[in-house]
Amino acid sequence: MTPLPTIVVTGASTGIGEAIARRLDQTGYRVIAAVRKPEDAARLSAAASDRLSTVILDVTSADQIATAAREVESRVGDRGLAGLVNNAGVAIGGPLEYIPMELVRRQFEVNVFGLLAVTQAFLPLLRVARGRIVNIGSIAGKAVSPMVVPYGMSKHAVEALSDGLRLELADTGIETAVIEPGAVKTPIWEKGVSLLAEAERVLPRIAVDRYGRRLRFFGKLLAHLNEAGISPELVVDAVAHALQSPNPRARYLVGRDAKLRAAVSRFLPSRWADRILLDRLAKMERQLQ
Repeated sequence: MTPLPTIVVTGASTGIGEAIARRLDQTGYRVIAAVRKPEDAARLSAAASDRLSTVILDVTSADQIATAAREVESRVGDRGLAGLVNNAGVAIGGPLEYIPMELVRRQFEVNVFGLLAVTQAFLPLLRVARGRIVNIGSIAGKAVSPMVVPYGMSKHAVEALSDGLRLELADTGIETAVIEPGAVKTPIWEKGVSLLAEAERVLPRIAVDRYGRRLRFFGKLLAHLNEAGISPELVVDAVAHALQSPNPRARYLVGRDAKLRAAVSRFLPSRWADRILLDRLAKMERQLQ
């Protein structure tokens, strides 16, 4: 009997990562779902088949990355990995003029440096199976929004990182794709709302005077987008295509808003694109008052 291909999914505790792990499990893959807490591992395993196993992994911890890589190697043996889905991420916001640098560094530690460190750790196993790398980016990696610029900065970096991997691994048979969703119904934005509220509490008084109204609006906007966003299943569809298609795309725009913002960013002068975005935000601010 041919062993089932194995996929590692990071950030599988909730949201998009959990949806990816569940779909791949249902499809028939052996899934190794990387989560941060034992209780998340127990909950995910209880609702899945025996093909799904878990591993504890904080992508900012070099020790946990090394331990997870050894555990995965022991499970897959000489079969290697069919795929790595880098989904773990956080969303941090606040005005660039005042946002504490430790928060910006935290944004990059998770979304960029952690992604690269995990990829480096699992590439030997991906080489064995000529597996695939799928990075969860965002339309923010092409078109940034105010007040959540650190998140956009990190997703711009994920775009470059993904392009670099695709080029450097071109002669290995390892394909790399990046998924670029717009607004998705996912807990990352619920956390983002909390972080924006926390930013207002920790910022100096002058920052609150200058940006407090906009911070409160973006908190409402993120909450709205979390309700109005697309289903995570549409992102999962793109991930499945990137893992399974004989001709995977380099990037996948997911959602009407992502496609619209990508078109505006690509075809219009930057000042025009700025004006369209700012006008749209002003209209939404009036609607959400």
